[in-house]
Amino acid sequence: MTKKSHRSGCPINLSLEILGDKWTLVVIRDIALGHRRHFRELLTKSDEGIAANMLSDRLKTLMDHGLITRQPDPSHKQKVIYSLTEKGIELVPVLAQMAVWGRKHLPVTKEFDAMAKTLEEGGPALWARLMKNLRATHLSGR
Repeated sequence: MTKKSHRSGCPINLSLEILGDKWTLVVIRDIALGHRRHFRELLTKSDEGIAANMLSDRLKTLMDHGLITRQPDPSHKQKVIYSLTEKGIELVPVLAQMAVWGRKHLPVTKEFDAMAKTLEEGGPALWARLMKNLRATHLSGR
């Protein structure tokens, strides 16, 4: 397998090469903040209306880059559970800062305004608690 060449070694560029499309951070948001861990939940419970083929592609990309894992669901033999890895969990502060910025500068809906306000007011202490809870849920194999 040949290593993909990058436009530059800039950490912002390298991050955007993985996360900078229209859907990837929305999928991470839904797993981390929306508690959606099955394909059907990610497909049908997101306000943005991602297409099934796009969701499948983004989940594969996130797995390829080590941000999520996929395990069989013990409660249903035809389902899988997607879990964040430590690398994926460490995106929580990025999502929180994006929510704060978006709330300040963009016409967010009432529901998302409330979420962003909570993230803003809770600050790093809340983000750390959220990350701790995500670790307990996603990294313990549950």
